[in-house]
Amino acid sequence: MKIHIVSETEFVMKATGVHTAFRDHVDLLKCKDDVDVVVNGEGTGDVFHGHTYGLYYFWKGIKYKGRRVFTAHVTPDSINGSLPLWRLFKPIITLGLRLVYSYADVCIAISPMVEKSIIETGATTKLVRIFNPVNTGLWKRSEEKRRKGREMLGLNEHEFVVLGAGQLIGRKGIEDFIEVSKHIPSARFIWAGGRPFGALSEGISRINDKMKEAGENFKYAGNFELEQMPYIYAAADLMLFPSYQENCPLTPIEAAACGMPVIFRNIEEYKVLYENPYISASDLGEFIRLTTRMISDGEFYNEGLNISAQLIIQFDKGAIRKKLMNLYWELSENSKLHAGYQGAPEEISWGLY
Repeated sequence: MKIHIVSETEFVMKATGVHTAFRDHVDLLKCKDDVDVVVNGEGTGDVFHGHTYGLYYFWKGIKYKGRRVFTAHVTPDSINGSLPLWRLFKPIITLGLRLVYSYADVCIAISPMVEKSIIETGATTKLVRIFNPVNTGLWKRSEEKRRKGREMLGLNEHEFVVLGAGQLIGRKGIEDFIEVSKHIPSARFIWAGGRPFGALSEGISRINDKMKEAGENFKYAGNFELEQMPYIYAAADLMLFPSYQENCPLTPIEAAACGMPVIFRNIEEYKVLYENPYISASDLGEFIRLTTRMISDGEFYNEGLNISAQLIIQFDKGAIRKKLMNLYWELSENSKLHAGYQGAPEEISWGLY
């Protein structure tokens, strides 16, 4: 069997979680020799699997009626605080995403909230829930990774480093991250990420001003290639993830896999997504208190490490790969049995939750 995987992020906007998920998907399938993988324009396959929602996705999927899979990384709520005038554009984007979802014969919801959002758009597609996989071996820290990461960031070996990562937009909580840094001058705060949407990014002037006003213990490190991120994570001691809206974010799970505590924002998405406990803050004061305690209380820090170790179990790549393969085989076999069938087959047992 041959799987054709498509993502426009291979050509633009590589510094996004969607591109990371796409590359992880390709690597996940290639880790065994039981399936062939075709990426973007390399040829055709038996099943089509898209990750992004541009014209390329529609074009490449034309020949795969009945065998189209789409992973929904983005929902209408994803634009909240991501684009200027997002309230004005949201109805149009909702309509566009409904078309994207409905074009697929099977839509993968990467979290319960994503599943709910897809249904609310009125999309006509089969739904399965499969989490984003995490290759824990790739992110596992080592002394060599830590040393190289600190060299890349210009840090000395004795500093306590708090990492934040994501786009420079309000939705990702960069402004709160800067405020926390002002209250804890004894630690170094590093933000990695950029603006893949360029001038269309929300809050450019406002956030630039905030970064200029930050203390000397804050550093904006810029964008890094995916291959560099294991070193950036390894350089840090703690991750703050103050994002206001997420679906199934890879960044905090990658940080947890690297072996550090993660402090999330207390939002509804995580309550239905994570099967194991996690540490969260409801407001700026709690972020400051929990970060300060992580720095000063060794027992609490070790508890954070244990929580991270349990959190990543849910995203085991082996279990997730098995679910994907089951889906592909069912689509492929059903296509052979129902040649010329219009629409998603009812006979498939979609018990993949």
